[in-house]
Formats: sequence, structure tokens, C-alpha cells
Amino acid sequence: MVMNKVLLRVENLKKYFPITGGLFGRRVGIVRAVDGISFDIKQGETLGLVGESGCGKSTTGRAILQLHKPSSGNVFFENVDLTKISMEEMRKLRPKMQMIFQDPYTSLNPRHSVGKIIAEPLVIHGVMNGQQLTNRVAQLLELVGMNPNFVRRFPHEFSGGQRQRIGIARALSLNPSFIVCDEPISSLDVSIQAQTVNLLQDLQEQLGLTYLFIAHDLSMVKHLSHHIAVMYLGKIVELTEKNDMFDNPLHPYSQSLISAVPIPDPKVERKRHRIILEGEIPSTVNPPKGCVFNTRCPLAIDICFEAPPEYREVQTEHFVACYRVESG
Repeated sequence: MVMNKVLLRVENLKKYFPITGGLFGRRVGIVRAVDGISFDIKQGETLGLVGESGCGKSTTGRAILQLHKPSSGNVFFENVDLTKISMEEMRKLRPKMQMIFQDPYTSLNPRHSVGKIIAEPLVIHGVMNGQQLTNRVAQLLELVGMNPNFVRRFPHEFSGGQRQRIGIARALSLNPSFIVCDEPISSLDVSIQAQTVNLLQDLQEQLGLTYLFIAHDLSMVKHLSHHIAVMYLGKIVELTEKNDMFDNPLHPYSQSLISAVPIPDPKVERKRHRIILEGEIPSTVNPPKGCVFNTRCPLAIDICFEAPPEYREVQTEHFVACYRVESG
């Protein structure tokens, strides 16, 4: 595997959803779920995507995989622009790109056995059948730390953590190189979350996987990610290497998120300054003029309300969209 090669490049990606109303269902507005974001993910690495609920994280993952057709922008996977290819060409590429869904209770078909759930992608793409298929399903269950004798059991017979492992096994069935992890730990108990993150990390090292890891929990994101992107109201406001994000957050929103992450040392925890944001998140239907964060930003100045700040590289591999951050 060639390290440091860019596997996925996203350029000015936008996804707008129409709002319809009236007798004839005319469009009366749009939801700017993803509003012009750009980033790279290198092969074998993980980009952690964090932000509050409704900021567009999950829509970003689905738009990258073309489950939601982007409104505009480009998504390059292995130098192929996914937004420009046909459905048949996309179908051929799908085995290389998979998704682990947020809710293990609704993402598995309750009428299918575990064996059938994991085997389904292999059958649909005509990869294998018969004894070869049976052996592959058993191998995948072992890979995620489950008993291969569970193939005849059904989803309701498993815990949430076990169901998520089944979902991971299904995502791995076609030997993908890129996986979108859409908040895969948010619905799990805290003790199981760490096990799931450790499993994803082990699989990445073992199989050379590349992840887009979408989550709320910054401590878990730090554990798994190489770079972290902070998203707010459809835009990425800061992106940098994980240690730099925690040691030197530059955007006021990133600073508030980092200040909320608990520190295990009680003495340090008591002394540090918490940044509490006031007000509600604006609507993606009617975002504020200028910087999207200006309604809650404690550092906002006049220009913040006039035009959106440029998303730029202010330090080496440290990108920020904020007028108050100087380059250098």
C-alpha cells in the first residue's frame, strides 16, 4: 500500500434539499445541508468529522458515496470523479466504498439471518457463491470478533454492540478501501463504544482501510483519527491534524468544542476555562449573512456579518474559515 497518497478528494461539495409547499408542491425554499466543503483523505488514514446535530455530517458522507446526488461540486475517488460517471460505472466502484450505519437496530434486516445479511453484498455483486460464500461469511465474523457459528441467528438475538459488529462485517465483505463510519458508536453503551473504536482501529491497521469517521464524541474521534474537521451549519470551519486541533484550536467554535471535552486529571479540569456558547443554531433554510457562526461567536466583528470568511490554510495543513485568525 502506498502511504500518503490521496484516496478521496472532495472539492466545493454542496447538497441542497428543496422545500415544497402549496397546492402544486412548488419549491418555496432550500435546505443548505452541505454548503461548499473541501477536504482530502489520504490512503490508510482517518478523517474525523465532528459538529452538532443537523450540521450536515451524515449528509456529507452520503453525498460522497452518491447515496444523495450532490447539488454541485466534485468527489474524486482514486482520481475518478464520482459526480460525473454513469450509474453502471458507479455500481462497479461501489464494492470499494462502503458505509457503517449509525443505528445497528434499524440497519439490519430483522427477517434475515446473520449469514444472509453478511453474504448479501457478495451475492448482489456476483462475487462468490456456494461453499466459498459460506467460508467467507465465517471468516468475516471471526474478523470482527464473533463466533462463526452465529450465522443462523437473527439480529434480535444480539446486543447493540454485536449488531454493530455484524454491520461492520457486512461493510468489509467486498474488501473495500474506503468506509464512511456514520456515527457508528452514538447508539451504543459507553463501555461498548471503546471496543467498537478499537475494532475499527485494528481493522484499519490490518486491512489498510481509509475512514471518514463521523461522530459527536471528540475523545473517541481523537483516538481514531489522523485529522479532524469541524463542521458548522453545512460548512467546515476548521481542519487540521488531530493533536494540533486539541492543542491549538483556532476557530472560536472549535475552541468551544474542545473546552467541553473532559480531562481525566481533576486538578487540570478545575483550572481550565470552559467556553459556553449562547443562543440557538440558525436554520440551514435561512443561514445568517456573512459567517455562519456570527450569531453565537463571542469574537464577531462587523465584517463577520457582511461576507463569509475565506476557508484558507493559515498554518501548515491547518485550514480555518475565520476573519479573527491571522496567517503565519
